[in-house]
Amino acid sequence: MKTYLRILSYAKPYGKFVPTYIIYAFLSIVFGLLNFTLLKPLFDVIFEQVDPESLAKYIEKPEFSFSLEYFSHLFNYNFLQVAEEHGKMGTLYYVCAIIVVSVFLANLFTYLAGVVLAKVRATVIKRMRMDIFGQVSKLHIGYFSNERKGDLMSKMTNDVQEVENTIVQSLRVVFREPMTIILYFSVLFFMSPKLTIFTILIIPITGAIIGGITKRLKKKAVQSQESLGRIVNILDETLGGMRVIKAFNAELFMRGKFDQETDYYAGVNVNMARKNELASPISQFLGVFVVAGILVYGGGLVLSGNSDLGASDFITYIIIFTQVLNPAKEISRAVSSIQRGIASAERIFTVVDTPSQISSPVNPAVLSSFEKSVEVKNVSFAYQDAIVLKNINFTLNRGKTIALVGPSGGGKSTLADLVPRFYDPTEGDILLDGKNLKDFNLKDLRSLMGIVTQESILFNDTVFNNIAFGVEGASEKQVVEAAKIANAHEFIETMEDGYQTSIGERGSKLSGGQRQRLSIARAVLKNPPILILDEATSALDSESEFLVQEALTKLMSNRTTLVIAHRLSTIQHADEILVIERGEIVQRGTHSDLSQIDGLYQKLSSIQSV
Repeated sequence: MKTYLRILSYAKPYGKFVPTYIIYAFLSIVFGLLNFTLLKPLFDVIFEQVDPESLAKYIEKPEFSFSLEYFSHLFNYNFLQVAEEHGKMGTLYYVCAIIVVSVFLANLFTYLAGVVLAKVRATVIKRMRMDIFGQVSKLHIGYFSNERKGDLMSKMTNDVQEVENTIVQSLRVVFREPMTIILYFSVLFFMSPKLTIFTILIIPITGAIIGGITKRLKKKAVQSQESLGRIVNILDETLGGMRVIKAFNAELFMRGKFDQETDYYAGVNVNMARKNELASPISQFLGVFVVAGILVYGGGLVLSGNSDLGASDFITYIIIFTQVLNPAKEISRAVSSIQRGIASAERIFTVVDTPSQISSPVNPAVLSSFEKSVEVKNVSFAYQDAIVLKNINFTLNRGKTIALVGPSGGGKSTLADLVPRFYDPTEGDILLDGKNLKDFNLKDLRSLMGIVTQESILFNDTVFNNIAFGVEGASEKQVVEAAKIANAHEFIETMEDGYQTSIGERGSKLSGGQRQRLSIARAVLKNPPILILDEATSALDSESEFLVQEALTKLMSNRTTLVIAHRLSTIQHADEILVIERGEIVQRGTHSDLSQIDGLYQKLSSIQSV
């Protein structure tokens, strides 16, 4: 129930929806009920059981009052007037005309209530999607190392869709159907208290049996949604790694993996279907069982003359009672499907409720510019139980360049990730102009930094929007100038639509060198005082590397730069080179100094010069 109410909280403020919906739903129920209560006078006319003497008290038109008695008196007054003036056929037309109007109004208000619920549904789902998307975008980078991307995508798409399909769709049942049952039973009780008490005693049996079935659905629903997340993950890996799959003839392996997971998903859903589908026939059977009981008990009372109902009254009673079965059946269906929706909602809320380990302080220090240095003091970092960095110390002064070199897996990228606070050190501090990075607002801190990584992260958008990414109000002139500095303008001009050309998913329409130059152009446009370059040329051919390196040289001019280098020839002019091995700085100095010292740098340099 707690999860269900939390979902409904996304529809706040309720004042926009609830009063209007209650009015429409109430009127649709009242007019729907009127359709069936009018069957009694219709039967009386058809079976010639209209007794003028019993209607004599309705000769005078009643004074208005908002009560059931007033409306009943008014109907009978008009009924009597028509009967006297037009006879039986006239009264038959009169009753039928009112039934038609009543049916029209019942359906009109049902439609209007449905429109209100559609607005509620749209509001809930939009806010839920925005909530989970906003939370995911705020989570720290380390969170995504532990979570499968496919499972996250499944929570943001399939689970939200499941909530819409089950819980939000069930709002009509949750709010309207209980109101329908209450009003219908009120009329039934008014018609025959003895018979209605008998039916109320039997109905809870249905609820107890249905409830026992639905309790078992939630566990299977969780398994179903988790399996769907794994399916999405396999699809994402397959589509992203298609070249590797084909190169290693692994199509059958991936097909088998996908088949195994989809087979499990199918089995879980069949198991759920068995239980879910059982609710409807059981509720229908029990409903007919109750009706049969009423026919036996109530019919016996009527036949023996011990009932306060006449024949037409009893038939009307049975018809109205059968209409109670439909909302009761809808409620049982809704309760069954809600279990699946709640399971999906709980998966969504595990993400929404996950706190980010990296956050801005409540009262951040003012940070408007970078003036002096970035200082790394006694920094160590461990990822879970694996120690990645040990007691790192260095100072990157404004306008200088420090290069990080060493074997793969030594901790260079992790060290670079600590500067923009993608992670926080396990021990030690990183200071910017003498203040701890944790003292600053994350947005202010990262606004001072530009990052170019080995893998160019581009978006399925135009060239212009990729270069202007994150820079509000960038002009065409500024974007073109940034592209020229990044050696990208020339190839952009040859594209079909120039700067408005779509580059495809992850820049799939571009070469590696072109993608990298767009990434550099993006950093140029941002114009940050601090640059972080993570092996930005390591995956390029010689021609592309020359163009990219030239663009990087322009970008690094008069900036403070932390660069991770795979090719030592690209960092020979660095002010200081830190050689990192197994998370520790084993050597430090300039290129000329380190080249003359017997050690890891000289070894790496000699290997690359061969």
